[in-house]
Amino acid sequence: MTHCRSCAAPLNHLFCDLGFTPLANEYLGSETVDVAQTYYPLRAYVCSQCWLVQVAEFEKPERLFSHYAYFSSYSTSWLEHAKRYAHDMKYRMQLGPESLVIEVASNDGYLLQYFREQNIPVLGVEPARNVAAVAQERGIETVTSLLDRTLAESLVAKGTQADLLIANNVLAHVPDLNDFAGALAMLLRPTGVLTLEFPHLLRMIQGNQFDTIYHEHFSYFSLGTARKVLAKHGLQLFDVEELSTHGGSLRVYVQTSHGKRAITTRIRSVIDAEHTAGLDQLPVYEAFQVRADETKHALLDFLIQAKRARKSVVGYGAAAKGNTLLNYCGIRGDLIHYVVDRSPHKQGRILPGTCLPIHPVERIAQTRPDYVLLLAWNLKGEIMQQMRAIQDWGAKFVLAVPRLEVLT
Repeated sequence: MTHCRSCAAPLNHLFCDLGFTPLANEYLGSETVDVAQTYYPLRAYVCSQCWLVQVAEFEKPERLFSHYAYFSSYSTSWLEHAKRYAHDMKYRMQLGPESLVIEVASNDGYLLQYFREQNIPVLGVEPARNVAAVAQERGIETVTSLLDRTLAESLVAKGTQADLLIANNVLAHVPDLNDFAGALAMLLRPTGVLTLEFPHLLRMIQGNQFDTIYHEHFSYFSLGTARKVLAKHGLQLFDVEELSTHGGSLRVYVQTSHGKRAITTRIRSVIDAEHTAGLDQLPVYEAFQVRADETKHALLDFLIQAKRARKSVVGYGAAAKGNTLLNYCGIRGDLIHYVVDRSPHKQGRILPGTCLPIHPVERIAQTRPDYVLLLAWNLKGEIMQQMRAIQDWGAKFVLAVPRLEVLT
């Protein structure tokens, strides 16, 4: 990758090199575990013109997202987050039976179900056929496709535009940012509101969240960069909220150039915080690699010491971020015995690269390991509450990110 996908400036500055890894969401079955896996360089660069952090596109979105292993409905805290949002937006925008809510990357209907419960018409757009099928079984009308200008044009031609357009945690998954932003602008009614949620680059850097880098995440955004991308397509930010989800995210509120909503001071506050933190200065980005390497070395030291002390370690969360961490560190079954996950769509499968088996959560109580490494650290509170019984046999939780920590 030689040029920025947002502004086309040359990319000359490395942000983080995590070696060679397989696709983070390409889980293996027993029939493929002995088949050669494809590894790709996982290097993120930063554009010194618009400050977009990005990785190269090795596989097309159609290949990555037509069948997907992530189902949003298996996190209770995420469902609570979605339900609060749906309730708040109904009253903030006075949505009702005559309104239309469209969600891009609507997954299994985890969010749209809460609008439908309030008698608000909904439409999902979801490229993963297996995930969209679950939403459709719930009665959520879903277009099974990636969003691009062509799809947006066809929907608009049928009179379909959104009063509320939602794009949660999808902006990072789009290699053609300008096409995607243009499609969003088409789908939004002139008086409508677009909200996007995405992990905040500032929190990623401050929290040493290098494991959120993987091939399916093409881009990583500050508020300043996101504002520039959207503005090129006649979309104006008028408000922002800082969220705790995914290690620190932003929810931005956007209107078309025809919108008349006042621009809040919160936008300037976040932009100022990004400037103060140095997100428009190369040294901040150049220092990130050192911290990632330190985490790798600390985790390997801990696991090797545990192995020598005859202590057993397992992982919780067959998440993409966990796959990045495990593959970057070169961890295999000699150091971590297995991983558990609540999603039945991952249970019985095998992690890419590391080839660790994925079991149901109940496996932990059966084998009683000494340590549980929280790979899905963004759900730390939820997992520790659900798994507090491990204290009965003296087991402890372990975090690797942002730094190695044994939780007592």
